[in-house]
Amino acid sequence: MRDHRHSKLMAKAMREALAEKNLTISHSEALEIVARQFGLANWNVLAAKIGEGEAAESRETIRLDQTVPIVRIFDVAKANEFYVGFLGFSLDWEHRYGENFPLYMQISRSGVRLHLSEHAGDATPGGNMCVYMTGIRELHRELQAKDYRYMKPGLEEQDGRLELQVIDPFSNRIRFMELTGS
Repeated sequence: MRDHRHSKLMAKAMREALAEKNLTISHSEALEIVARQFGLANWNVLAAKIGEGEAAESRETIRLDQTVPIVRIFDVAKANEFYVGFLGFSLDWEHRYGENFPLYMQISRSGVRLHLSEHAGDATPGGNMCVYMTGIRELHRELQAKDYRYMKPGLEEQDGRLELQVIDPFSNRIRFMELTGS
C-alpha cells in the first residue's frame, strides 16, 4: 500500500462490486474493511501507516516533530496538585521573568509535554486536547486509587476507542484515548 489514493480506490472497487450484488455499504465502512484486510484495527491506523510511508518516501526537508500545548493556569498550587499529584506528570522546569511575575513551566509524562502558563496572553482557559495512548485501563486504575477529591473520571467506550476525560481546575479538558479496534 503506497498511498491514500490506492486504498480509497480499493474501497471504491469493493463498494461497486457489492452494489452489483445489491449490497450497499458506505465509503467509510469500505475503508474500515480495507484496513482490516491489511491486518490493522481501523482506517485511522491504516491512514497513519500510509502517512509514515509517504513521509519516508518524500524528499522534503521539512519535518514537524512534536506539538506542545500551552495550558492556561491561574493558581500554581492547584496546577501542581492536579497535574503532578493527580495525573502523575513530572515538573521539568519553571521560568519567571522576575520576582512577582507569572510562572511558565513544563511538565511531562511518557513523552507528552505540556506547558502551563500564568501569562494572560498565552492561552485561553477552557481548552481541549486529545492524548492518544496505550494502557488506559491502568491509568484509570491509577487515578481511581488516588481518590482525588475534585475528579473521579470514568472510562467510556466510544466509536472504537476507550476514553478517559479529566478537567483541570481551570476548565481545561484532557481526553485520554486508546484505540480498541472494534
